[in-house]
Amino acid sequence: MKKICIVTGSRAEYGLLKPIIKGIKDDKDFILQIVVTGSHLSTEFGLTYKTIEDDGFIIDEKVEMLLSSDTKIGINKSIGLSIISFGEVFERLKPDLIVVLGDRYEIFAVCICAMVCNIKIAHLHGGEITEGAIDDSIRHCITKMSHIHFTSTEEYKNRVIQLGEQPETVFNVGAIGTENIKKLNLLNKEQLEKRINFKIKNNTVILTFHPVTLENKSSKEQFKNILDAIDSIKDINVIFTKANADTDGRIINNMIDEYVSKNKNTIAFDTMGQLNYFSALQFVDAVVGNSSSGIIEVPTFKIPTVNIGNRQKGRICSHSVINCDYEKNNIEMSIKKALSKSFKEEIKRYNNPYEKDNTCKNIIYYIKQFLKNNNDNMKKFYDIKF
Repeated sequence: MKKICIVTGSRAEYGLLKPIIKGIKDDKDFILQIVVTGSHLSTEFGLTYKTIEDDGFIIDEKVEMLLSSDTKIGINKSIGLSIISFGEVFERLKPDLIVVLGDRYEIFAVCICAMVCNIKIAHLHGGEITEGAIDDSIRHCITKMSHIHFTSTEEYKNRVIQLGEQPETVFNVGAIGTENIKKLNLLNKEQLEKRINFKIKNNTVILTFHPVTLENKSSKEQFKNILDAIDSIKDINVIFTKANADTDGRIINNMIDEYVSKNKNTIAFDTMGQLNYFSALQFVDAVVGNSSSGIIEVPTFKIPTVNIGNRQKGRICSHSVINCDYEKNNIEMSIKKALSKSFKEEIKRYNNPYEKDNTCKNIIYYIKQFLKNNNDNMKKFYDIKF
């Protein structure tokens, strides 16, 4: 039996990984290990490791690495602390392979340790482009440390190969988040409103805005423009989900708290949880901000996304995504377009480019085949013939 270690550092990441965790747990050929880190262990971000335990999973290790500072220095120190800690964790657990998703600095540190410890790495969502964030470089670094790759589109698969990965180790399986939506028993409107203590009326949007870590403009200035645009739209209702533990994330979260305290048609969550979030997407009119979910999962619900700024620049977008800059008037016009009946009718005929069947099942199958056929960790660079 092979020991498969799932590492998760954030609320959103766990929600996506959950069906893979269950699939590995139920597979007789695998021993499941779970390690949590990052914002999962932070009171400020809701102690979301408890959600994992409530789902019936045993957490093998909890790795504290998130400092109280969200400055660049603080993030660098968090990465260093994570590298020190995970070296000891992997020495204790001795996994045959770790499964990681995405592009956050917590996972970057984890993969550095796994590489040094000679542990195989399976990476989900490689090959994507997000030009406005340091996540872009981190994602490509993780690709180069990983041994098997699961991409969400064919274009991303080709980009991973372009980075020098062997084609036989790269699989386009689709985005796991879109498959999760189909498998969840979503709440009806009455159940959801009771759980979140908020009435979803006409012109309700979900708003999530994360710091754009490669830009010189301040998060405070950018987010103020968004709030000013919201104020300019009559009878709008807003469900805020707070920013990640990135540089300047606390600035945005403090602004959210202040805004909600003054506006009764709003509510804010440290984390909605996957079930509440996806259930809400059935009933809200649009998603606003710069979250990857607005690009990848939201189009499945045939509702508009207003994608603000450069954080997701470079990602493949559905026709339901409206891109705009940080200017207050452009944000306002984009939200009004998203809320218009004509635009919502227009996008109903388009499919989500990230959807694919049997995503989770295929990931587990390919991992199993890979471990059977690969006994060493040696990687050869794949050269494209120009």
